Amino acid sequence: MNLRKSLCLIALGSGFALSGPAPSISQQQTTSTQPELTKIALKSGESLEIGTVYFVSQCKSIMTAAPEIEMLEGPPELSLTIKAGDVVPRNQGCTRKVSGGTIIVTAKEIKETKIVRLMYRIKYKTKDGDRQRANAYMVGLLP
Repeated sequence: MNLRKSLCLIALGSGFALSGPAPSISQQQTTSTQPELTKIALKSGESLEIGTVYFVSQCKSIMTAAPEIEMLEGPPELSLTIKAGDVVPRNQGCTRKVSGGTIIVTAKEIKETKIVRLMYRIKYKTKDGDRQRANAYMVGLLP
């Protein structure tokens, strides 16, 4: 038996199947299950509100303490804070304000243009126990 037939039998016997050409790069990118990150841009000294924080049940806040924010990935030129205040939890179909806050990302001094990934986690203390949620952005930093 020649080498070609031996390799073919080994491949078929191992459960491997080859059919058609390999997908192109564009096909591989469109079949990805990861969502594309929201993109934002900041210059030195700028701040941007990127979302609200609250935790509700039946449109009433169940937080027992102010939420905390923690940067999991990001450059030292960025900082995250939560500005406490009442917010409307529209994602839950609520129309009245509840206690919560607004997430603010601030760029410190930027020395060179770059694109970075920012990932953060918000920790909640609620009547039902501790909860958390995470989010990520692609951030363009400009001097």
